[in-house]
Amino acid sequence: MPIVTDRQPLVIPDLAGSRVLITGGLGFIGSNLARRLVHEGCDVILMDSLIPAYGGNPFNVEDIRDRIEIHYSDVRDRHSIKALVQGVGYVFNLAGQTSHLDSMTDPFTDLDINAAAQLSILEACREGNPGAKVVFASTRQIYGRPDYLPVDEAHPIRPVDVNGINKAAGESYHLLYNSVYGIAACALRLTNTYGPGMRVKDARQTFLGIWIKQVLTGEPIKVFGDGLQKRDFTYVDDCVEALLLAAANPAANGNIYNLGSSEVISLGALAELLIDVAGQGSFELVPFPPDRKQIDIGDYYGSADLIAADLGWAPSVDLREGLSRTLDYYRAHSEKYWDAP
Repeated sequence: MPIVTDRQPLVIPDLAGSRVLITGGLGFIGSNLARRLVHEGCDVILMDSLIPAYGGNPFNVEDIRDRIEIHYSDVRDRHSIKALVQGVGYVFNLAGQTSHLDSMTDPFTDLDINAAAQLSILEACREGNPGAKVVFASTRQIYGRPDYLPVDEAHPIRPVDVNGINKAAGESYHLLYNSVYGIAACALRLTNTYGPGMRVKDARQTFLGIWIKQVLTGEPIKVFGDGLQKRDFTYVDDCVEALLLAAANPAANGNIYNLGSSEVISLGALAELLIDVAGQGSFELVPFPPDRKQIDIGDYYGSADLIAADLGWAPSVDLREGLSRTLDYYRAHSEKYWDAP
């Protein structure tokens, strides 16, 4: 059964008792957010298509199944969206196609989900529920190859793949509807979110997912390149906290925020840390596959100074602790994730 965070829940009067819609609600971040919202006393509605490649898993909400409402529907279905946004106070817009490689081999599906469907959600709010607050899950991938580090929100937007372009468009739609139509909306640029419930059967959601599976099943972790590339990571509880703060605080309306961590680590050192925490495993350096090398962004880590100043957010789960919790979860529930449909 999914882990319940040991963090003391926020008491957010604006959210407590509210009716809330989460698109992509059976996915990794959506399910963890749903659990927190249930604990906040919210009436939680999940929308998820359960398309096999995208990470939704009913087991992610097994422990709260009788306390939530689930609709198996696709964000590309405009009729469903129009119905589901009715009467909700908050929309956490998390549904998306996250694979950078898939966006290059099937760009039109990525366009439909990450751009056109986002416009449909906002139009549904404008026409049927203009008072809803919308929080959009964007990505650090839209920056492309950094000009400087840490990357802040003023950095140029230069996506290196179709996914980044479409996510940037989806983000822009949210800000436009905030400024033109008064739909309270904001965006969080997420970076390498990890934790219980993430997709681990492959690297479509995050490379760290397949690393977790590899270390626990005795396969060598495959680190592309020289292992020196730097990254930062966000444990899912910290990501959920940021989503809640962005929803509850009007200061977030019309704004974009990076999530990020002061812990910056090379991929080789991350593999070593994961092996150390797991007490088992090995890793090997392998050449970048050509299709991945073309869209690789090199070093990336972000500045979270703006969200700290505006909303008071700061990560509280360090990388070693987050990896330990994640490994414990998949040791207990591997059969639900290794080859989950």
